[in-house]
Amino acid sequence: MSVSVNRQWILNRRPVGEIADGDLVLRTSAPPVPGDGEVLVRTTYLSLDPTNRTWMSDVDQYMEPVRIGDPMRSIAMGVVAESRSGRFKSGDVVMTLGSWSDYFTAPAAALTPPPRTPGVDVQAVFGIFYLIGPTAYFGLMEVGAPKIGETLVVSAAAGAVGSLVGQIGKAIGCRVVGIAGSREKCDWLIEDLGFDAALDYKSEAVGPALRRLCPAGIDVYFDNVGGEILDAAMGQMNLNGRIVECGLIAHYNDTAPAPGPGNYPRILMKRLRVQGFIITDFMARLPEAFRALTTLHAAGRLKWRLHEVQGLENAVDAVKLLYSGGNRGKLLVKVS
Repeated sequence: MSVSVNRQWILNRRPVGEIADGDLVLRTSAPPVPGDGEVLVRTTYLSLDPTNRTWMSDVDQYMEPVRIGDPMRSIAMGVVAESRSGRFKSGDVVMTLGSWSDYFTAPAAALTPPPRTPGVDVQAVFGIFYLIGPTAYFGLMEVGAPKIGETLVVSAAAGAVGSLVGQIGKAIGCRVVGIAGSREKCDWLIEDLGFDAALDYKSEAVGPALRRLCPAGIDVYFDNVGGEILDAAMGQMNLNGRIVECGLIAHYNDTAPAPGPGNYPRILMKRLRVQGFIITDFMARLPEAFRALTTLHAAGRLKWRLHEVQGLENAVDAVKLLYSGGNRGKLLVKVS
């Protein structure tokens, strides 16, 4: 296949605080050429996630940061444009770790065909069932280990992961309380997703609100934000409670080290288990999550919202929505 032009968002410099103009630049070059065992992928969708900001920073993290001068990294779905592997042929739809580009190359061994999910459109298969859904599933079920009747609290509960965590918790018999950043989001959690309660952290203090909404305390706290909300939840944890540390979006734009939680002593006094969690820990078990999520969806127990932005050229503006709370559901960029 002959491809003449490839647009790429390049990391031009590391952001200090919030992503600023000039931190990433859109450049045009010749498309990459796949080597032996590789394929050339034409990008159709990019997944934008809070971890994108982490990848831009030269800090200790779970994989190497993006290097200055390299294309910005992203989970991507696309169509095989050229293959130098017997595993895939031109026209196959694949998902993998790619880049903010029209085209990118990847080892065939790193590509995953979309899971078969009847009745679910291709955007949701990629945006929900590929990694976001498994993140919610394994983070809650394996790390949080909830039991019927326990109280589960979820921060960033209207986000892609948090909204699924709460629904899975309800499906297994937990009492679920969500924390979100607007009244509209809280209403969606309760009225559409079936959460038992929700609080808007922008309009009321989280600590007193959690004491009111969780009179029996918190057994499992699924944390996507860190910061003051984590501290407030830690102060309400029950004996032998579990804290699933999935994300720290409150800190991704920090320019100085954040102070530790004031309620840290409760880890000892309440014998809490606090465990960090990255979906890459469970990649070999993705089919297990696909089956569970598909079953929940077929039973009408799993809903989501997709926030789709058109055009690769708008990727930088789109990713900023994650840190302002401006997105409504799983954030995707439609490239082609």
